[in-house]
Amino acid sequence: MVSAIRKQFNEQFSNEKYQLFLETLNERFPGAIEFRVAETPVFINKELKHKILSACESIVDIIIDPDFKEKSQRAIPENLRVPNENEHTHFIAFDFGICENEKGEIEPQLIEMQGFPTLFGYQVWHDQVMRKCYEIPENYSSYFNQLNADTYTQLLKEIIIGNCKPEEVVLLEILPHEQKTKIDFYFTEALTGISVVCLTELIKEGNQLYYLKNNKKIQIKRIYNRIIFDDLQQQEPSIQEKGKILFEELDVQWIPHPNWFYRISKYTLPFIHHPYVPQTWFLNEVKQVPEDLENYVLKPLFSFAGQGVVIDVTPEDIASVKDPENWILQKKVNYAALIETPNEPAKAEIRIFYFWKEGEKRPIATNNLARLSKGKMIGVRYNQDKDWVGGSLAYFEEDAI
Repeated sequence: MVSAIRKQFNEQFSNEKYQLFLETLNERFPGAIEFRVAETPVFINKELKHKILSACESIVDIIIDPDFKEKSQRAIPENLRVPNENEHTHFIAFDFGICENEKGEIEPQLIEMQGFPTLFGYQVWHDQVMRKCYEIPENYSSYFNQLNADTYTQLLKEIIIGNCKPEEVVLLEILPHEQKTKIDFYFTEALTGISVVCLTELIKEGNQLYYLKNNKKIQIKRIYNRIIFDDLQQQEPSIQEKGKILFEELDVQWIPHPNWFYRISKYTLPFIHHPYVPQTWFLNEVKQVPEDLENYVLKPLFSFAGQGVVIDVTPEDIASVKDPENWILQKKVNYAALIETPNEPAKAEIRIFYFWKEGEKRPIATNNLARLSKGKMIGVRYNQDKDWVGGSLAYFEEDAI
């Protein structure tokens, strides 16, 4: 999106450089990256950066409002409500499509958001390897608020560990070493000193949890939660049964608390009114079905990884929904194929990381990841046999200090 930098990057690109980049990226944890990594980063100028952050900050204003908890109570499914909720989430991720509006102007449009972690650890390494293997302008950074790899890592560590010892904190996931995102678990472990623990390995005594490390039983005082509870419901019965302990009164702190996964989610979208947030309605509040349904997308509130989304909506699709209070109707956005590649141009989606340290009034923007696509939607299934697609990061033009 910054034509001069894009031109220079593409001219200097070679498949040999890309292979070296992939080899270096895999050095720390060989074989742990199980998703396609794109050939290029995304370059974003100050104007577009400020538009993205403007939308993020306006949403943060809604989330920090004292009424937000009450407004979002129904967001949490009753059977998935977890006790001892914190006052606020510790992490937020905002997903923006880079789009073109009716005037032909480039702008961000919010696609989704989540009060949940993402690839916070791995992206530090991704940036370092990108800069080692490619020429990235010095006045472009993947970080925000004057953060760098060291200060970002320190902030992440402080939020995850709090006042505990690293061994008293665990990254909790279901079968973590089988997850597509396991590369991030390993980097988080390396950066913070906490252990990656599977749900099935938890030991419960009274209202306390323990795990074994080097055959020593250690009390868990803080959980860095990576379990998506929708995913838990899809597991075999023995794992679902084990998961029931998470809904009990436990003597642990959650980072972030599972309820925030639902509070800050698709459920929040109808409450937001901003030029860079597509108009969204709860389906049960739609008085008249729009005649131009081809310009809308239908999404279930309680699903993840794009499951259940109806892209080409028909009146029959809407009529067949039996629980309209659990669905949203959202105005479609027009992703712009702006990233020049050796063949067809690619589209981009940018995920902005926000961290919220306890004691602070509001969260701050810290880092990002990007996903490139040449298909109908972002995601592996729409980009089979394509190049210059997959996971990446964005470099934002820095403001003069």
